[in-house]
Amino acid sequence: MHDTPQPPARRETIAVLDFGSQYSQLITRRVRECQVYCEMLPWDAPPEALEALNPRGIILSGGPQSVYDRDAPYLQRHVLGRGVPVLGICYGMQLLAHQLGGAVAPSASREYGPAEVTLAPNAGPLLAGLNAPLAVWMSHGDRIERLPNGFAAVAHSPNSPVAAMADEDRRLYGLQFHPEVAHTPRGIDILRRFAVDICGCAPDWTAGSFIDETVAGIRETVGDGRVICGVSGGVDSTVVAALVHRAIGEQLTAVFVDTGMMRKDEASEAMGHLRGLLGESVVPVNATERFLEALEGVTDPEEKRKIIGRVFVEVFDEEAAHLGRVDFLAQGTLYPDVIESATSARSAVVIKTHHNVGGLPENMRMRLIEPLRSLFKDEVRAVGVALGLPEEMVYRPPFPGPGLAVRIIGEVTAERLHVLREADAVVREEIAAAGLERDIWQYFAVLTDLRSVGVMGDGRTYANAVAVRAVTSLDGMTADWARIPYDVLARISNRIVNEVPAVNRVVYDISSKPPATIEWE
Repeated sequence: MHDTPQPPARRETIAVLDFGSQYSQLITRRVRECQVYCEMLPWDAPPEALEALNPRGIILSGGPQSVYDRDAPYLQRHVLGRGVPVLGICYGMQLLAHQLGGAVAPSASREYGPAEVTLAPNAGPLLAGLNAPLAVWMSHGDRIERLPNGFAAVAHSPNSPVAAMADEDRRLYGLQFHPEVAHTPRGIDILRRFAVDICGCAPDWTAGSFIDETVAGIRETVGDGRVICGVSGGVDSTVVAALVHRAIGEQLTAVFVDTGMMRKDEASEAMGHLRGLLGESVVPVNATERFLEALEGVTDPEEKRKIIGRVFVEVFDEEAAHLGRVDFLAQGTLYPDVIESATSARSAVVIKTHHNVGGLPENMRMRLIEPLRSLFKDEVRAVGVALGLPEEMVYRPPFPGPGLAVRIIGEVTAERLHVLREADAVVREEIAAAGLERDIWQYFAVLTDLRSVGVMGDGRTYANAVAVRAVTSLDGMTADWARIPYDVLARISNRIVNEVPAVNRVVYDISSKPPATIEWE
């Protein structure tokens, strides 16, 4: 049961309906960059879900299917029935055309990647005044062959006679390209025009307004109840604890669980920061042996995540029992966690289970509070800065909830954890020494299940291979491998092989997300 405070009814909102695009989350994030509150719903969300948001405008995302595919997602009647402005992007545009009487057909020449769009003289408020030709990012195989009544083509490209369309009377718009991606440089301006100029939303969605509304919502939800919160020293859990503490003070107990899966020296450092922030509200619990016993013999990554989630909640339940009455469990679930774990849309699939949102027992007696459930990572950091958290907490590289357990391929043991900790410490030290820690989103070592032949001194070795992973990203939804200078990589490799026992080979991961994920497991 989720008791996450929701934005008050007065908040002017844009709703994004997700039709299965990999960029749906990005649309939401970009609208928020315009300082307009935005939430995403599955395309088949019931009318009452949309009514609860009371949106000033609706954006229809792209999607992988054709409007003519069997069981293709469709536009529900109540969406247009609200009478608010609607912007369809790629598949969303084609749905508008198809369901309003136009014609969509396969394009003779598909468009994937960069393109140039020519704007019509009557481009209207969404596009007028932008540089022409407009550099955009296309990703489609179908195109609009005939416009519905009332629409006009307001842009075209060499392969799309209708690259953008508009019905100004009904305030319905469509874009064949993706304004949400960085490869459409003026895309953020187009989304701002839609949200602010056309829909009339005030650009007042800020970290400060989020803090005020969330603190008020937590206070109202909790009342005189007691809250227990898990804290790891990372930005997510720390921001949650700070928000709850600001809302209810001593009604919060923040539990720092040492799972034994943390990085080198991290447990003591985190505990010191948390004491300074929350005082005696922080209770340390050392559960290292318990987690190791539960993980003994387990090699499947999904099973590791579920076990860690289960044991984590068990520890919390026991700690809560020691405290007496505890009514709520607060945790740092983020928007990407929720979407990657599962969605209710029929067009999405489960990628992996996150311990924050998966593996919770149905009979857990505490109700969940997830204040960050609708935020992206960069928004959480902005909130952390606004709350006055220490910089080293706010900008700590993202760390998976299950910790080093999912950076060890194969069984997790105390010995393998030691090897990984030492290798990971080298990676972090060298990245910091090179002044790259703010340029790289995430950087870490992975202990693989591979062993290889090597030569050290005059002897033959047969030891572990360590993979180094470093990526650049804005929100973790997509990522590219970091172009770390060769001399830095050389120092990392030399130090790991010379300083870390049982390792004789280091490799660098140059995979992007997608198709890979950031973590290996």
